[in-house]
Amino acid sequence: MHRRAAALAVPLAAITLAVSSCGSIPEEWRTPAFLRMNGDQLDPRLPTVTGEVGEEPEVTFPESDPPDEEISGIVSAGSGEDELVRADDLVVANVVQYQWTGPGEGELAEGMSSYETGAPDLIRMEQMPEQISEVLVNQPVGSRAVYVMPPLTEDEQAQAEAAGQAAPAGASVLVIDLVNSFNKGSVVPGEQSTDGGDGLPVVTQEGHSEPTIEFPEDAQAPEDLEVVPLIEGTGDEVEEGEQVIVQYTGVRWEADDNGEHPSFDSTWSRGGDPFDTTIGAGAVIEGWDEGIVGQPVGSRLLLSVPADMAYGETEEETMGAPAGPLVFVVDVLGSYQNPPPAEEGAEGGAAPEEGAEEEADPAEGGE
Repeated sequence: MHRRAAALAVPLAAITLAVSSCGSIPEEWRTPAFLRMNGDQLDPRLPTVTGEVGEEPEVTFPESDPPDEEISGIVSAGSGEDELVRADDLVVANVVQYQWTGPGEGELAEGMSSYETGAPDLIRMEQMPEQISEVLVNQPVGSRAVYVMPPLTEDEQAQAEAAGQAAPAGASVLVIDLVNSFNKGSVVPGEQSTDGGDGLPVVTQEGHSEPTIEFPEDAQAPEDLEVVPLIEGTGDEVEEGEQVIVQYTGVRWEADDNGEHPSFDSTWSRGGDPFDTTIGAGAVIEGWDEGIVGQPVGSRLLLSVPADMAYGETEEETMGAPAGPLVFVVDVLGSYQNPPPAEEGAEGGAAPEEGAEEEADPAEGGE
């Protein structure tokens, strides 16, 4: 099952391409420490990166050839000591790639800036190459990192071309700006102003834990979609086509043989690892698309979803997904513009097909 229905932005493909040959980089090339403290300790061979974090950086290339080893550093540290990036976080970042082609010469790689698309990338730290992730771990949100990957060897260029990827000229320079970070167990802030009820299930949730959903006796599922904000967020409203980051738990209205309503799918059963997907574009069930679009970021929502806006009424219709009306409790942690899909034949290759990543998805009925 796919983790994200929409294609990732080209810049994340750039990360993959830039470090795709890391396994062949000699170990001695990796030995210089990733200097991360302040400007005085940065490797002097790094390009000079200026400009405010949150705006596309300006890069000045040294009057020397690119180094033949990886170097990197934090060129600007964020101020949020309570928002440090962890090794298993889902990070929101703006990513820009440049090509350093010679002494004092370099340019922005075409189509390789999330600032140009207006859509930051979602980066799962556990899936990033070590030489990318280890620089970012324990850095505050709002920090800016720069990486230099040495030019590809002739063999590596041949491998890239054989894979249908355009081999970059010179060294690849990546600038990563940390926009936000969500860790396992993230929840929306604030206290519930209501717990539901009034014919709907009652929801309680203590801290960073899975919510408890209790059904009233003899209650009947509403015929229409019901959306109850348990916590009203104060962020921007979720827009159609954006990539949302959520925690959620889903249960059936119909009790099992023991009279219980166990969850059929929940991020909490996967260690509280936040889930991200495109919303309002048919990537998930209609009840999510209609129930989440328009809600403020930071909201906790109780969704009662009729069968015709979920997976179907009968098991034959649902093909293994839960049948009948459903109930979800959803924490809307964040929502960001979705990058445009990569064009076929463009640098970085075609957009990945749905189903390329293995992770539960409400559109697929959970586990």
